Amino acid sequence: MGRQGKNPFHALRRCLAVFARPMRGDNGRGGLVINPYRGVGSSREVFIMGRVFYQHGFGASVAPGSLRRDIVDCLRRLLRQGMGGVNVGVRFNDSHTIVSTDDDGYFRATVSVDDALEPGRIWYEAELRLMDDFGEMIKATTEVYVPPPNVDFAVISDIDDTVMHTGVANKAFMLYRLFLEKADRRAAFPGVAAFYQALYRGDQGDSERPLLYVSRAPWSIYEMLEEFFRINRIPAGPVLFLREWGMSLTRPFPRRSKDHKRIVIRRMLALYDDLPFIMIGDSGQHDPEVYTTIVRENPTRVRAVYIRAVSNDSERDESIKQLAKEVSEAGSTLVLAEDTATMARHALSQGYISKEAFSTIMKEEEKELKFKF
Repeated sequence: MGRQGKNPFHALRRCLAVFARPMRGDNGRGGLVINPYRGVGSSREVFIMGRVFYQHGFGASVAPGSLRRDIVDCLRRLLRQGMGGVNVGVRFNDSHTIVSTDDDGYFRATVSVDDALEPGRIWYEAELRLMDDFGEMIKATTEVYVPPPNVDFAVISDIDDTVMHTGVANKAFMLYRLFLEKADRRAAFPGVAAFYQALYRGDQGDSERPLLYVSRAPWSIYEMLEEFFRINRIPAGPVLFLREWGMSLTRPFPRRSKDHKRIVIRRMLALYDDLPFIMIGDSGQHDPEVYTTIVRENPTRVRAVYIRAVSNDSERDESIKQLAKEVSEAGSTLVLAEDTATMARHALSQGYISKEAFSTIMKEEEKELKFKF
């Protein structure tokens, strides 16, 4: 008999709170708001992304933290507008740059690291500023992850059908999965949390490797994905690389994103040009083809490619096995895995994770599979 479902009212409150979270920074006053995402960097430079919105100011008189206030903030979120052509100042330590937002309000900043970073520290703070039309300074801060100098490799992972079951790009389904579905029908694949924790910590348990998640899902579900990672105890990144769908009344369909993952992966390979990578994806879409292209372009940079088999299509599996031959010829390995244990078994054989972590993965996967039946 499975575990009991969650209280629907409390689930709704959590759902609203997560969706309203980005709106709280202005205390209901409205105006321009900087909404940054976590940044990522190296000892040479850091990369920070975010969006500038115009938010409506109604609801300031409603008590913060109340259900009514969350509902008002959710409505304000639906009505907010991305602001193009806004100059955003970004400061990291003593380095500073100014970038402009694009037509949808997004900004992307690369800041050089001019001074030595603090030894033993991996999380830093960046400050962002802009001046509104009334001369008022608008500020925000965000976390920036810089891996320790002795880290041995980085991990790039897809999300939908790789970490969690299909539904990441569907906001309504994502909310249902996170807050309303019974706890015994988990959104994450069995064993994923322990496997990603093992990759993050390394074979000695203290590596703190970069974990970079790439998805074609929209930035609008960023907070929901953060909550998903927290609930399922999956290392949260440090960052998520999503994309802007660019949907509006005059543009009702998402923009095409054929090269989104390839562009992001190349950027990360350049940022961590002294590190090899492990890449994790699924067989459902184009991950095997994208990763194979990356291996061909960087034959010495990719240690392993793990592909979760989700297509239930023998022809698709056969085509991936052909790609595995190409990857092998380029000097890497592509593992087509039916479950997390298969990936973990290979990772253990190569010394990427510890024996203790492997044992935990196997126990977690077995335990979670029992709750599915």
